[in-house]
Amino acid sequence: MNTTTVGVDLAKSSFSVCVMDERGRVVSRREFCREAFARWLVQLPADTIVAMEACGGAHHWGRFCFAHGLQPRLMAAQFLTPFRKSRAAKNDRNDAEAIATAARQGNMRFVPVKTVEQQARLSWHRVREGFKAERLAAMNRLRGLLAEFGVVIGHGPSALRRAVPAFLERCDLPAEFMELIANLDDHWKQVHAQLRECDKRIGAHAKADERCVRLQALTGIGSLTADAAVAAVNDARQFRHGRQMSAWLGLVPRQHSSGGHETLGRISRSGDRYLRTLLIQGARSRVNQAKRTSQDKATPEQLWIQQLAPRMSFGRLLVAVANKHARQLWVMLARGGVS
Repeated sequence: MNTTTVGVDLAKSSFSVCVMDERGRVVSRREFCREAFARWLVQLPADTIVAMEACGGAHHWGRFCFAHGLQPRLMAAQFLTPFRKSRAAKNDRNDAEAIATAARQGNMRFVPVKTVEQQARLSWHRVREGFKAERLAAMNRLRGLLAEFGVVIGHGPSALRRAVPAFLERCDLPAEFMELIANLDDHWKQVHAQLRECDKRIGAHAKADERCVRLQALTGIGSLTADAAVAAVNDARQFRHGRQMSAWLGLVPRQHSSGGHETLGRISRSGDRYLRTLLIQGARSRVNQAKRTSQDKATPEQLWIQQLAPRMSFGRLLVAVANKHARQLWVMLARGGVS
C-alpha cells in the first residue's frame, strides 16, 4: 500500500481517519481512541502527509507528527466545507475524507504548526480574556444584588469598590445575605488581581522580546498587541506581503465580483479575531491623536487620517487604520525594520 495522504477528523477522545493512496483513492477508513491513534501514527511511513483541521489540539498533534517524521498539514475549517461530498450528511467519516481531499489541492493554504513556546505565550492572552469576562460578570452580579436593596451604583469599578464596604456595614439585612455579598466582593477582587498578573506577565514577555519593542514604536500598538502579534504570527514571512496578513486578520472587504464588475462588502472578519480586535482598538487611539493634531504638526499618516475622516464613518475609519497597521506590522516582522 502506497499511502500518501491521511485525513484525520480530530476530537477529544475519538478520531476518524481516511487513508488515500497517491491517486487520491480511499484505501481505508479507521476509527481510533486517543491512545490507539498515537500508536497508529508512529507506524506510518516517513513523510506521510497527515492532514487535520486547525482546531483545538491540532497543533499538539502537528508537533507529534513532526517528531515522528511525518508531514502535518493544518487547514482552516472554511476551506474544508467545499470538499465534503454531501453537506446534508455531515459526519466524522465524511469530514475525514474531505480533509484528505483538501490537503491534496495544489493551491491549498495551510496553517503553520505553532511551537510549544508560542502556545504557552498565547495562553496568557486567552486566560486574560476569560478573566475580563469573569470580572465584568462579577461586577454586574454585585450591582444587580445591591440594586435590589436600593443601592444604585455609578459606572466603573471604582464606584463599586467604594459602595460595597459601606453596604456591608448595614445591620438591617440578614447576616446570610451579607456574607454572600462579602464572598462575591472577594471573588471580584481575586479575579481583578489575576487579571493584573496576566497584564504583568504579558508586559514582561513584550519587554524581553526585541520584536515587540520595535512594534511598540507604532502609536496604537502597546505591549498587549505587540506580544499577541509576535506570538500569533511568529514568522511573518509565511505571508507573501502585508495585504495577505491583513486578509488573514479579516480586515479586508468581502468581494462579490463578476464580469469585471467589482463589488466590495463588509470586512470578512475571518482569521484571528482577538488580534483583529486589538488592532481596531489601537486604531482608535491613533485616530483620536490625529484629530487633535494640527495640520502643520501632523505626520503623513495623521494627514492621511484627517483626509479620510470626513469621507467615511468612524467605524470604517478605524478598520482602514487597523488595516494599515497590520501591513506595517508585517513589514516590521518580515523585514526586521522599523516602519
